[in-house]
Amino acid sequence: MIRPKTIAKIMLEKKATNIKIFDVRKITSVTDFFIVCDAASDPQVKAIQNHVSRSLKKRGIRPSNIEGQDQLEWVLMDYFDFIIHIFIEDKREFYDIDRLWADAKITLIEDDNGK
Repeated sequence: MIRPKTIAKIMLEKKATNIKIFDVRKITSVTDFFIVCDAASDPQVKAIQNHVSRSLKKRGIRPSNIEGQDQLEWVLMDYFDFIIHIFIEDKREFYDIDRLWADAKITLIEDDNGK
């Protein structure tokens, strides 16, 4: 299985922000990890999604499902062992996914510049 931090680094390549990894193995059987990030615009959501998808495909990893590609406010990419959420900033705030999974072990990912 690919490491969640590797996926987060792939997201950073397209300037994703507020990246968090939620280790939910002890609180749900749905998946092992949620990897969540913000994007500033619809084109950036699409760019992050495409970059993650292509990068994982090169490693032989394909999603079982992708949702939200039409609206680009919240794209969910389900890879069974991990689920990727790419949010427009205000939608993440609205759905408050961080609070929903606050009981998980959470790792904040920052770029090399500390941002």
